Amino acid sequence: EVQLVESGGGLVQAGGSLTLSCAASGFTFDDYAIGWFRQAPGKEREGVFCISSDGTTYAGVSAKGRFTISRDNAKNTVYLQMNSLKPEDTAVYYCAAVYGPCAPDNYDYWGQGTQVTVSS
Repeated sequence: EVQLVESGGGLVQAGGSLTLSCAASGFTFDDYAIGWFRQAPGKEREGVFCISSDGTTYAGVSAKGRFTISRDNAKNTVYLQMNSLKPEDTAVYYCAAVYGPCAPDNYDYWGQGTQVTVSS
């Protein structure tokens, strides 16, 4: 059974930091790029960051300069380190897996999401 399980969300004050984790199982992790997406109420889903199996990364506009992404292929886990958080970062954050390199859409597997709330 394929699973992507996000964790690490929560409530944080503006300017604070959070690290999200995405633990994968049920597929060959090394063959897949992992992306982080987010969706705020009433807004479209937005790509945040992606990391390919070779470590190549692609940052969305909202992530540049504040977020970093990393992966531990031995643990089948991807991390999203979020710094200098702003209230507009409040959203449900999802991780997703796509076969091959990072892509803007058409991901194969999705997690259930984790809520991030940034208070002002």
